[in-house]
Amino acid sequence: MNISNTNRRDFIKKSALGAVGLSTAFSARSYGRILGANDRVRVGIVGFSNRCRGSLIPAFMNHADEMNFEFVGVSDIWNRRRDEAKAFFEEKGMKNIDLARNNEELYEKSKVDAVIISTADFQHALHGVEAIENGCDAYIEKPLAESMEDNKKIRDTAQASDRIIQIGSQRRSGSNYHAAEDYIKSGEFGDIVMVNMTWNVNQPGRWRLPDLVASIKKEDTDWDRYLMNRPKVDWDPRKYLEYRLFWPYSSGIPGQWMSHQIDTVHWFSGYDHPRSVAANGGIYLWQDGRENPDTMTAVFDYGPDDNPNEGFQVVYSSRFTNSEGGTKEIYYSNAGTLNLKTNMITPDGGLGERHASAMGMEPNMLEEQELKGEQVVTSADTGSDNMTSNHMRNWMDCVRSRKEPHAPVQVGYNHSVANLMTTQALHTGKRVTFNAENEEIISS
Repeated sequence: MNISNTNRRDFIKKSALGAVGLSTAFSARSYGRILGANDRVRVGIVGFSNRCRGSLIPAFMNHADEMNFEFVGVSDIWNRRRDEAKAFFEEKGMKNIDLARNNEELYEKSKVDAVIISTADFQHALHGVEAIENGCDAYIEKPLAESMEDNKKIRDTAQASDRIIQIGSQRRSGSNYHAAEDYIKSGEFGDIVMVNMTWNVNQPGRWRLPDLVASIKKEDTDWDRYLMNRPKVDWDPRKYLEYRLFWPYSSGIPGQWMSHQIDTVHWFSGYDHPRSVAANGGIYLWQDGRENPDTMTAVFDYGPDDNPNEGFQVVYSSRFTNSEGGTKEIYYSNAGTLNLKTNMITPDGGLGERHASAMGMEPNMLEEQELKGEQVVTSADTGSDNMTSNHMRNWMDCVRSRKEPHAPVQVGYNHSVANLMTTQALHTGKRVTFNAENEEIISS
């Protein structure tokens, strides 16, 4: 059976099986008949956000000509963003970009093979489901989901399909992070005993868009469509544009920043989720009507469920109110440290001879060395973010090869579990655990 590009979506809809609306019979082999190695891959943008234009589009364009990919359409429910997209692409010599008022128009009009999803945090999962149900591969920005219901739905939908889904956890494509994974898993580092992570800025304007908030009108966009499965509330331009400051549209710090760093813990350790989380925080300085904290600290316990004496602790802290310490990820073993800010492995803090000999033990000290791999660049929205460029390239390669990308949907599901555990701990003030069998977050 030979299926053309133009009727591929009809084929998928007619082949739908089960709640996720997809047929697992739609295999990589059948896709190969549709999109040959020399065919151009038609890509749409779902959400013309600042992140998209500042980092994702430049990352894509770094590889588009070589990989034979092209942008063909943009979907955004705000007329201003559609106008900006038109001007943006015309300036780059691309004058035939379809502009869609919503995703249904995009999938119908542009006949896309794949999409890049960069919408509001709480929308990522369901927009990913839409993409899959329309037969598209997808690059989906993190956090993957801001509720367990949405988290399970995108995971189940993706795993029941043969679509190539890359979650925007771009550290998974950083060469020094791969070197760190190799080093830790080689056994040379020793068991992880502690991880310390920070993400500190001094930015009262972070995630604030006061000029846009003052100028946008309800009739310029589609408020009901924006809300998706969130409670139907009156129009609020701040919750539309500054959504990262308001729950349940975003968890704020956990979803935006912690999701990147906690993902490396899952990756390096092999644990999918914490055993427990305790957290607190508050709006200690920037009293501007926000609802999500400007400062928070979470303490995680990781290890096997059947052995509480085995495992390690993670302390994650973040603030908007003082930038000292910046962004860092430091892994500790009994023998020293692995520092992903300095890219160094050192014996700092390792078991020295004096304290070892006092207990009849041998010293345990790492050999100082530079972590192999390109130094990480985390300058988002500059076009020079090498991790995002590498991550986008990996997705594009996998769209061609049909191989699993560096950050498949399970990666996003796992970081979302940790984020949601943290958010529940913040909101309740209670210790939170996760029942993996029932996929339920529990406060105790």
